[in-house]
Amino acid sequence: MRAVIQRVVQASVAVDGGIIGEIGAGLVVLLAVSRNDKTPDADYLAEKIIGLRVFDDEQGKMNRSLAEAGGAMLVVSQFTLYGDVRKGKRPSFDMAAQPELAKQLYEYFVERVRASGIHCETGKFQARMKVELVNDGPVTILVDSEKKF
Repeated sequence: MRAVIQRVVQASVAVDGGIIGEIGAGLVVLLAVSRNDKTPDADYLAEKIIGLRVFDDEQGKMNRSLAEAGGAMLVVSQFTLYGDVRKGKRPSFDMAAQPELAKQLYEYFVERVRASGIHCETGKFQARMKVELVNDGPVTILVDSEKKF
């Protein structure tokens, strides 16, 4: 699984002109599932992202996790993170999971985040979404479960 994580002041996701998910301060997670992913990959990513110390402490140093900062998470599925552009100009998405597996692991990831006590909003799987956010910092982190060791 791959995730692009952005620390935000606020964020929202809309489908068909209506907002379906919205948070204040926290993290936006753009999440992609590969065809080789399993639940341990989602477990790893959820634990890693929840524990990331990317929020400022009293001294202004990035030293606090999402829970410690009292933030929320907005998770949006984004299979295009597995776009391979090494050949030609059109991305290949061969490594992206089929929709059934991707939806299952996406929903499992969201469940893991919510079970940790983090307020978590989502987009709509396989929908065309409009994501708006105000990046704070900016802070943007890439996490890949295949690169955990």
